[in-house]
Amino acid sequence: QLQLVESGGGLVQPGGSLRLSCAASGFTLDHYAIGWFRQAPGKEREGVSYISSSGRATKYGDSVKGRFTISRDNAKNTAYLQMNNLKPEDTAVYYCAAIELVDMIPIQWDGYVHDAWGQGTQVTVSS
Repeated sequence: QLQLVESGGGLVQPGGSLRLSCAASGFTLDHYAIGWFRQAPGKEREGVSYISSSGRATKYGDSVKGRFTISRDNAKNTAYLQMNNLKPEDTAVYYCAAIELVDMIPIQWDGYVHDAWGQGTQVTVSS
């Protein structure tokens, strides 16, 4: 059974940093692109970042470019989202998702069926 588990969320002050982890079990991530998404209360889910199976290709949402960095360690079967200079508007539940794409990333943020989703981790940015 394909499972993803996020961790690393929490409460941080504006300007602070957090690193989220997305650990896979039941399958290996080698042939999967990993995406990070977030959903704030009362808002639609938003695409944050994608990374290809090799790590060579990445993309970011406009609201996080220059502040967030996605990475992966296939040997550890884990992907990461480093979030710097956090803002109150980054407050949301963050989810990771896996989609079977070898060395490619989805062109669009939506319209794709992902093979696995995590349960989400809360990130709250507040003073």
